[in-house]
Amino acid sequence: MAVSSSSSAQEARQNLADRLREICRDAGLEGKQLAAKCGWHPSKVSRIATAKTAPSADDIAAWCRACGVEDQAQDLIASLKAANGTWVQWGRMERTGLRRAQEGVLPIFQRTRWFRWYSPAFVPGLLQTCGYTEDVLRAVQRRRVLIDDVADAVAVRMDRQRVLYEGQKHFAFLMEQPVLTNSLGTADTQIEQLEHLLTVEALPNVSIGVVPSRLSRPRMPVEGFYIFDQAQANVELVSGYLTVTQPSEVAMYGKAFSTMAEMAVYGEKARRLITSAMDALA
Repeated sequence: MAVSSSSSAQEARQNLADRLREICRDAGLEGKQLAAKCGWHPSKVSRIATAKTAPSADDIAAWCRACGVEDQAQDLIASLKAANGTWVQWGRMERTGLRRAQEGVLPIFQRTRWFRWYSPAFVPGLLQTCGYTEDVLRAVQRRRVLIDDVADAVAVRMDRQRVLYEGQKHFAFLMEQPVLTNSLGTADTQIEQLEHLLTVEALPNVSIGVVPSRLSRPRMPVEGFYIFDQAQANVELVSGYLTVTQPSEVAMYGKAFSTMAEMAVYGEKARRLITSAMDALA
């Protein structure tokens, strides 16, 4: 199992190992006794108990059965799935194509009420036009996905944008200024995208900020991330998709967003940067 450098992933696995060790101790069993009951080598118990090896769902079920607490197995298996889900390599997430990867994140988009998105490189997905999205996903598909279902994936992402208009939701988007002129597509596609930003910016529940390029910044750009309410942050890295749920870490991303937000311009100043980029592209 791939191990993320994120302390969220490490802590989740460590918490699971600690709980399994407590169950063994509460049952009055030593590691060798537990191993004998499960039909394992004692070293396996040691590796699981110290979080050096992640248990399988069957391992957890056998552990709980040997300790007489079978009723706790399902909760612990759920914890295992949560720990495994904090870090997903792109190859695993996209092995069945891009459409399912896009569909997989839809539920959290639908239930989130306060959405914050910081992007140093791309226009955020919820603000993208069809043409811009096609360029982005086509580049991803060519780079790392064997299945070509880009058209279906684009349709899913376009449909997901309905959340902008549903219920009492609030959206705050921040983009670094180079996003306005950097593109995987043509100038016409980028101009269309910038025109769309001006349209969406007028929605009462949407804030679009642009962080101007300048010297002596309080903070340099960081990796792109988005925050769902105050419960979860997601980060798209070169090697995979990171889910952060530890409150202290989510708060760190919230603080980074606030810092970038203070550096950004909004309203007429943001519109001037957008229209200036359009003029340069034209």
